[in-house]
Amino acid sequence: MTLSVTNTLTGAREEFESHGDEVLLYVCGLTVSDDAHLGHARLWMHADLMHRWLEYEGYDVRHVENFTDVNEKIAARIGEADLGDDEATVANHFVSDVIRDMRGLNLKRAEVYPRVSEHIPEIIDLIETLVDRGHAYESNGSVYFDVSTFDDYGKLSNQKLEELESHADDGERSEKRNPTDFALWKAGAVTPETAAEHRHADLDPLTDPCGQTWESPWGDGRPGWHIECSAMSMTHLGETIDIHVGGRDLVFPHHENEIAQSEAATGAQFARYWLHVGLLQTDGDKMSSSLGNFFYVADALDEFGVDVIRTFYLSTAYGSEQTYSEETISEAEERWNRLERAYEAAAEACDSPDARTKVESETLRTAVAETREDFRAAMNDDFNVREAMAELLGLASAVNRHVADVDEYDYRALREAIETFEDLGGDVFGLSFGASGDGGDVSVAEDLVQLVLDVREAEREAGNYERADDLRDELTALGVEVEDGEDGATFRFE
Repeated sequence: MTLSVTNTLTGAREEFESHGDEVLLYVCGLTVSDDAHLGHARLWMHADLMHRWLEYEGYDVRHVENFTDVNEKIAARIGEADLGDDEATVANHFVSDVIRDMRGLNLKRAEVYPRVSEHIPEIIDLIETLVDRGHAYESNGSVYFDVSTFDDYGKLSNQKLEELESHADDGERSEKRNPTDFALWKAGAVTPETAAEHRHADLDPLTDPCGQTWESPWGDGRPGWHIECSAMSMTHLGETIDIHVGGRDLVFPHHENEIAQSEAATGAQFARYWLHVGLLQTDGDKMSSSLGNFFYVADALDEFGVDVIRTFYLSTAYGSEQTYSEETISEAEERWNRLERAYEAAAEACDSPDARTKVESETLRTAVAETREDFRAAMNDDFNVREAMAELLGLASAVNRHVADVDEYDYRALREAIETFEDLGGDVFGLSFGASGDGGDVSVAEDLVQLVLDVREAEREAGNYERADDLRDELTALGVEVEDGEDGATFRFE
């Protein structure tokens, strides 16, 4: 079964076809104005799963995911404690945190993570091309895209230009030819009034224009939001890409405008498949920094661990909305525990003297083969991770039945089950099967735990009992159970 995807551009399920063995994948990344929350991570996770599956199927994936580090929301945070006194420093602070979170989530690295601030020359060149071709115009030092010059405007979001014009903001009409025209270049810096719209209420307002500006043919200014992704995508992937991934809330206006400006500039199709990830909801609303109903990625990783978080995202296909709650995260924890226990049971049985060469379990061998076949069918069915996960859970049940029901094990079937967990659950889903079973890693971990216990004992001998208790609590949080006895402390990994 070949891969089929739901293409927002056509509104239809289509068989995926790439240009040869290479897939060009662009992901609309984060505007780095705050730490990332689980809603942001849902987009990252599904882009990562697409990347992993395409590679598993034999494609060479060129994955580009940007950081928007020039934005009014970033400039509005200038001067906050520990963030910095200029836009670039604030952005770098959050870029660092985002990269930390990405690594914590076990995401495959993109080929590059371009930033807006380092692509200003390409952005200006693209805007100049649009002006020269009659698709954009200058007004008071700003430059706007003239949507009336692009006949296909609205083809992604299925909106009519006349309907969009009737809902346009009257306050923006003065500089524009048409109410739906959008900014490619904004004159000057961020005004205090604009910054105030995004500044925290308990902070002093900014009194001077802020944020970075760059010289351009139209005067000093800043790039518009939409032009950035077109310039960065074309710089690193060329005029036409295979797959463009983003949140469903970006279909209009961001992705619609990307298509218009890109195709008006090049005359070529910008992206062949548009895949949009459904939003993460909590308490009935979209998880959002502005609503305050979010859970930071770093905090979630500390509380639940990467495997539970990844298993949580694997419960819902990318195109559907997903709900975050105590119940859904508990269900994910239970599913991960089932998988991990089955993997460990298979490994223990396979390595035991009761695993035999001539014992054959047709039931387990069939389960392994069907898991691989049905997992592949699910992933090729528009990256249906929910159904693919169900196949792995079915294999877990088959392994558990085999181990529980027989006295002598089918070595070959168990080995193939282990490899299936590692290939599909590990390589494709990014779960850490067998991480605790690597003898070298465990020995290092044991040495580190013992070192902490030695420090703890020294603190106790010095009478620093509160610090000693804190060290024990920290070990417990990391999954290390400590028992104090007459001969000193002992430990085991939970």
